[in-house]
Amino acid sequence: MTGWLRAAVLLPVYLAVTAALIPVQAALVALKLPGAVRFPRFYHRLTCRLIGFDVDVVGTPVRDRPALFVSNHSSYLDISVLGSVIAGSFIAKSEVADWPLYGLLAKLQRTVFVKRERSRTAEQADEVARRLEAGDRLILFPEGTSNDGQRVLPFRTAFFSVADRRPTGRPLVVQPVSLAYTHVRGMPMGRKLRPAYAWYGDMDLAGHLWTALTLGPARVELVFHPPVTIDDFKDRKALARHCEQAVSAGVAQALQGRSTAALALIGHVLAQRGPAVEGGALQVAEEDEPLDPQEIDAAEGEATSEDVRV
Repeated sequence: MTGWLRAAVLLPVYLAVTAALIPVQAALVALKLPGAVRFPRFYHRLTCRLIGFDVDVVGTPVRDRPALFVSNHSSYLDISVLGSVIAGSFIAKSEVADWPLYGLLAKLQRTVFVKRERSRTAEQADEVARRLEAGDRLILFPEGTSNDGQRVLPFRTAFFSVADRRPTGRPLVVQPVSLAYTHVRGMPMGRKLRPAYAWYGDMDLAGHLWTALTLGPARVELVFHPPVTIDDFKDRKALARHCEQAVSAGVAQALQGRSTAALALIGHVLAQRGPAVEGGALQVAEEDEPLDPQEIDAAEGEATSEDVRV
């Protein structure tokens, strides 16, 4: 099947499936049923299969308690990739609520919409804290915008203010997540093809989705790093630095084709810099240095991990 024909078939199917499932999720949300949290994961898994995403998961997402997942962000497609693995809701900029179709889907997944004004920071942190207090797991893109998928932008420390709140009376669990689009049609994607999946700048959304559908099956690497809490660090800035470092290193490993061992490698290297603390969290210095490729190479022989295909 040619790329154009593939897109011509898949796009109507995707829209039809989405239209059919919207009333189901709307009813679950309106009736406040437990399925309102789980059903979006089913939808996102189905979406990934339709688009042709083969999601390889390294590590284990936190499942038994409220948590804040922090991930790099390169595209609206990240939503389905992360949503296919994590049963939770997203934190997104308020503009997303007005997007055609995706705005509605975001609302139905109980997305927390935030404005960028500093005057609203405390109020919005309260809303996030309330959701966590209710037992929700939330997914945050702390870069504050999407990018070309080749790198990780600096994390905005203000987004980590909720980690100080202890919404459940205990330190909030924060889990860094690395996401990378690595292969298309079984071949390494490379810099030229990655913009077909990375949506940033002034790219047209509809045209971008059409292009992604024409390319065929793609592989996405999703690395869940060891969870941490604010108590493991001096302050939220140190927490943000640690998460940024872990996510950036995971993306770099995935793009180098070594992602199946990325979690164990990064955990091993970080563990050499500071003692492990209870719960799998890692204590790191306030001024962390970037992971050295030689450190990764030295640890590679000792690292092990498990791939889980979605």
